[in-house]
Amino acid sequence: MTVSGQVAPAYRRAVARRFVLVMSVSMFGANTLGALVVFVYLTFVLPDAMSADLELVNSIVAASYLVFSLVVGTVGSVVLQRRILRWFRKAHVLDDEDRRTTLRLPARCVRLYGVLWGVAVVVFVSINLGNDVNRALDIASTIGFGGLTTCALAYLLAERAVRPLVAEAMRDQVEPPPVVLGVRRRILLSWALGTAVPVSGIVIGVLDPADDGGLDPPAVLFLCVVALGVGLLAMLVAARSVSDPVQSVTRALAAVAAGDLSVRVDVDDVSEVGQLQSGVNAMVLGLQERDRLQDLFGRQVGRDVARLALERGVDLRGERREVAVLFVDVVGSTALAARSDPEDVVSALNLFFGVVVDAVQAEGGWVNKFEGDAALCVFGAPVGLDDPWTAVLRAGRALAARLEPLPLEAAVGISGGTVVAGHIGASSRFEYTVIGDPVNAAARLTELAKQEPGRILADGAVVGRAEAGEAERWLPGERVVLRGRTASTVLHAPLDPQHQGP
Repeated sequence: MTVSGQVAPAYRRAVARRFVLVMSVSMFGANTLGALVVFVYLTFVLPDAMSADLELVNSIVAASYLVFSLVVGTVGSVVLQRRILRWFRKAHVLDDEDRRTTLRLPARCVRLYGVLWGVAVVVFVSINLGNDVNRALDIASTIGFGGLTTCALAYLLAERAVRPLVAEAMRDQVEPPPVVLGVRRRILLSWALGTAVPVSGIVIGVLDPADDGGLDPPAVLFLCVVALGVGLLAMLVAARSVSDPVQSVTRALAAVAAGDLSVRVDVDDVSEVGQLQSGVNAMVLGLQERDRLQDLFGRQVGRDVARLALERGVDLRGERREVAVLFVDVVGSTALAARSDPEDVVSALNLFFGVVVDAVQAEGGWVNKFEGDAALCVFGAPVGLDDPWTAVLRAGRALAARLEPLPLEAAVGISGGTVVAGHIGASSRFEYTVIGDPVNAAARLTELAKQEPGRILADGAVVGRAEAGEAERWLPGERVVLRGRTASTVLHAPLDPQHQGP
């Protein structure tokens, strides 16, 4: 598991050196082991039915061909690796051919060694066919089975060695890797190595019509030892080829569950497990995109509104709520826009609205909307408050004090009562807002507050519903009838607008 990003050149060189070493040792070891098993079986286990001269010829050819095949195999493997090592070390941009070559390198290496083992079958059958047909067939089947086992083991080892390069080749790729050898075939291949090939050798030996006694006990014992040893090695490699990437997926999912969306799984497997790794990366990218959208949505409409919309969906009917409303408006904004550059006006308004948001949110309120140079703030919707009246009055006093040193002058009006709160608009375009007399009254109070020294006025009904400690901080004034209302409103102003105490 890694965090997405570029790999350092020094790390690339170290990985390349390790890959060359591991790949060379794995291929050399697998083929040498296979050749040694075939040699021991043919020389010491099968009954000796050839002349001394023919045995000498076979020994000389076996030694010569072993050296030849190892040289050809090593050179061929280097040639196959050279292209991917070039892009890996230099970290240039991969094209599709580079990526395809990297993902299919194990298969291509095994194909090379398969050809060498096939040539060995032809060579040794040609040497021994004239002497004893049955003996030639025994040699052919032994070399053939040995070649199959060796190539299968070599593939499993090569697939593991090339994983760091596969991970780099698949870095930042959206599409999942192709399935070169699936998990099911990988397991069946391991079964063939440890069970099918040795047991087939025993069965052929037992049913050989040319040998009435069948295989000798040493031959059976040797094949059983090969089955146990090679089968165990193959199963260990196959098991790790699945368990290691699955563990990386498990660790990544645990990190995502803990809230870390910066994780990235290295896609280093060319089976269904690699597609699973790629799927986890796609899932994390989707979660990152969802978080970005949710964050932008929350910034646009308010986090509480966004959360409720995600949890409950959208209902355009609305609901009645008891809320307190605070309206704040800049004084002289028209003149400000006329005498200042647009960029300066935007900067001043952003500074002003930042203060408004902080003061309102500190008391549990919600900024419903920005209206040019004004803001409508609600206490009690969408999230209810036990005492929105006290909260809005505290927020108003704090806001009046914090706006004092700003270059912009602003007035604050506070009202409260019953509103309809909900999503207003059409099913394709809507916003969450509050509608009702308290909203209009707060706007009217703001206009009156522009004429007051403290620039803040509250509806007496709100002060009357606030807790005693807060109500005592507000001084009643004249009684007026606000435009649009029939009943009169008692205006209240803070005793000391700059006092921000609780």
